[in-house]
Amino acid sequence: MALTPIYTPTKDSAALMLEEIISYAHNLERVLDNLKEGIIAHDTSRRIFYFNQEAERITGFSKEDVLGKDCHLAFGKPFCGSRCHFCVDQPVLDDKEECITHIQTRQGEFRRIEMRVTAMADNQGALLGVLAAFRDVTGLLNLQLKAEKSQGFADIIGQDVKMLEIFHQIRNIAGYDYPVHISGETGTGKELVAAALHNESPRCLGPFVPINCGALPEGLIESELFGHVKGAFTGAIRDKKGRFELADGGTVFLDEVAELTKPVQVKLLRFLQEGEFERVGGEKTISVNVKVTSATNKDLKNEVRLNRFRDDLYYRLNVIPIHLPPLRERKNDIPLLIEHFLQEAARRNGQKPRRISIEALSQMTAYRWPGNVRELQNAIQYAVVKSQGNIILPIDIPLEIQSVTRPVKPKNHSGKLNDYLVKSALERSGENKAKAAKLLGVGRATLYRYLKNMNG
Repeated sequence: MALTPIYTPTKDSAALMLEEIISYAHNLERVLDNLKEGIIAHDTSRRIFYFNQEAERITGFSKEDVLGKDCHLAFGKPFCGSRCHFCVDQPVLDDKEECITHIQTRQGEFRRIEMRVTAMADNQGALLGVLAAFRDVTGLLNLQLKAEKSQGFADIIGQDVKMLEIFHQIRNIAGYDYPVHISGETGTGKELVAAALHNESPRCLGPFVPINCGALPEGLIESELFGHVKGAFTGAIRDKKGRFELADGGTVFLDEVAELTKPVQVKLLRFLQEGEFERVGGEKTISVNVKVTSATNKDLKNEVRLNRFRDDLYYRLNVIPIHLPPLRERKNDIPLLIEHFLQEAARRNGQKPRRISIEALSQMTAYRWPGNVRELQNAIQYAVVKSQGNIILPIDIPLEIQSVTRPVKPKNHSGKLNDYLVKSALERSGENKAKAAKLLGVGRATLYRYLKNMNG
């Protein structure tokens, strides 16, 4: 069966050449339709000339919806999102490129896809178009998180059920451009979550611009956010773009957003409503395309009640809320985080990774960590510097942790063992399982069963 003509509008010579090349292969259409990957191909004018059955299934669009149409018009936006090479007059791309990106289906759902893009060229090397093969990996991430086979997600370390819920939230909402507000105590990783929301979104190739609203001088906050024109105030010797302009096409992260002054809150509210602003001292209205993510360690509702934060701005920012649990509520992640920070310190210092003793780990697990993950990271850095050997002992950890903790049985607070504790106990006991069980505070039979499961 020869490949039938796919669309009939007038084609340029490059499109005709591509169609002619493809038509040489007998039954090619049948072969491509039986692949487990979606296939989409378009010419240098972005006109789609091939779209297989798996591409229809993944995207929800039919061949009739897209064939012969400009890729951007067929899907309502660039299929590759911010990774599109054909948004410029002279596209340049490697022979093959692989990436993880996100698409929006015809039904409005966001899907995480793994895509491989191949350039198609003539005998002289001139670019004729591209062929992209892609598969839906949304379900793979869900299975991985459900099975707790991952130590974390998007550079965020954690296996606790509360963190798995956060990872699912990030995955589910990253594709949407609605404002997200992240709440949580100091040191819980709010900026990491904001960065993950950006990196998992279609805006991932655009800039991620974090702004610490509490660290900006009060008189310069508006200028830093929205820019200024030359002569707007003393020291404004040239026009300057603000953070919102610098983030065009990407994401702005407003950390400590509760610290914004009322005048700046008004200007931010207008931007969220209309997508426009003026530079300080300027008259020209500027429009930019950014997603706004915010965070605070304060109770923003209470700030509204105290008349320190505008209620209309609160509702604009808090469209999708995410609350991060403090470290004391996910203590099962402490051994995992300690191991991560020890490995990180070893790489930075060019040393062999330290281990932590059962006693030191017990004290660190019992501590309440008011500074959360950031305080834990600082404590590990302190212990690495202070320790004299390869194993961190209780005497090596900060005094404030030693003074408020007492030795406890070195077992997991959930009542379950974990690989890190078991390996540490076996190492400390010289692989004597009876002694290791005693160190762990469990019976030998319990340890034997765990080791059997751990070793498969």
